Amino acid sequence: MANYKLSEKDLQEIQRFKDGFPWMDIIAPATPEKGIKKLSEEEVKSAVEIAESAQKATGSDALVFAKFVPASGAASRMFKDLFNKNVTVVNNFVSNIEKFAFYDPEAFDKLEGDKKVDYTLGAEGLNYGAKPKGVLKFHRYADETRTALAEHFVEAQEYMKGADKNANLYVTISPEHQSLFDEAIAEVKEKYEQKYDVKYNVKTVFQYKWTDTLAVTADNEPFLTDAGEPLHRPGGHGALIHTLNDVDADVVSIKNIDNVSVERYLPTTATWKKVLIGTALGLRKQIFGYIAKLQAAPSAELCAEIEAFLAKELCIELPACEDKAAQLMAILNRPIRVCGMVKNEGEPGGGPFIIREADGSTSLQVLEGPQINPNDPHAVECLKNATHFNPVDLVCVIKDHEGKNFDLTKYVDENAGFISSKSLQGRELKALELPGLWNGAMSRWNTVFVEVPIETFNPVKTVMDLLRPAHQA
Repeated sequence: MANYKLSEKDLQEIQRFKDGFPWMDIIAPATPEKGIKKLSEEEVKSAVEIAESAQKATGSDALVFAKFVPASGAASRMFKDLFNKNVTVVNNFVSNIEKFAFYDPEAFDKLEGDKKVDYTLGAEGLNYGAKPKGVLKFHRYADETRTALAEHFVEAQEYMKGADKNANLYVTISPEHQSLFDEAIAEVKEKYEQKYDVKYNVKTVFQYKWTDTLAVTADNEPFLTDAGEPLHRPGGHGALIHTLNDVDADVVSIKNIDNVSVERYLPTTATWKKVLIGTALGLRKQIFGYIAKLQAAPSAELCAEIEAFLAKELCIELPACEDKAAQLMAILNRPIRVCGMVKNEGEPGGGPFIIREADGSTSLQVLEGPQINPNDPHAVECLKNATHFNPVDLVCVIKDHEGKNFDLTKYVDENAGFISSKSLQGRELKALELPGLWNGAMSRWNTVFVEVPIETFNPVKTVMDLLRPAHQA
């Protein structure tokens, strides 16, 4: 007889495991022909000017900018091949040890071969196998070494600083890593404030524990821990929509902790982030203008104009509706996201697609592999013909035309999660992944995709990625 009690949430999640998630109804991949904007030089210049003008605005025209950095992930996956003693990777790592920013000759030069790996990963040394990516030393310069988090500080002052010289950062972390991040922040905050003439406002925030999801066995029974209690585990980055909902800002930039590069890449990185900001603010202005017109004097002509705008700019086509003005107001009055998209050159990441919603409307969405039906020939063909992927480089507008914060939880597609296979201590389990932050959690947002250069995407998924040019000063 089970001696545990399941909550109503647990029971709903068990039913979800049994029912599964519906496949996405894919119409086509989003491409530069339809769905992804490929900006001209003039359009790039105009978007940058809009962003820079907004950053210089003061008084009632001033907007609050914030940089939101998901950084709770541990670095253990980054060192997977070293943990597994992959001979090729170990040899490559050891032979190039001096090129890594965390290399210290006093510590490493007296160690032989595999001992350098053990020192890097183990508690007797750097303990990088147990630390979060954000606090690892990524880059070496002539006068300092920088963690991944430090590079986000440098980026923030370049493209998120307002006229008041404030740069706001929200860094999502795990509670057990608080002291590590406090140390990493203290190491650079004052130094960079003086160097870059900026005032950093930094908040470390957590993924809410209540967003954890129940794990189950292959038979959809609760997966029990050794103590006989149902196992709950983090529900993925989609849980961060609740954390993002707490951010008080007009414009939010989102970029993963490991997608940074050495400072010589900063001009390109900043330019294209400003392109995304400017595009988002331009879209905001258009949408707010249409909302004002609809409120003042709705007409058939105005509705037709707005409907054409939605189809052309956002790939939104709407089903017939008796109250077209109300339908259009509901569509316009939503959060905005502008997502950078990179040409597909074999890097990991979800992809941009045009899909059909349950109500018959169409929209732009970022989909992950598990959301695409491998047994649907059309879906497989769309995946095959996809030209771009999602590097997680987006800008969000999260306040409405009245300056009020949207309740972001109202725009989540709960059917856009997926079930994944995991293991714990050698035992297989099924995990429930919440709709991803930039996937289903933003499904009901007004969305634009913009092509950005591959040079803006430099993730560190494995330790050997640190040997790439973007990470060598």
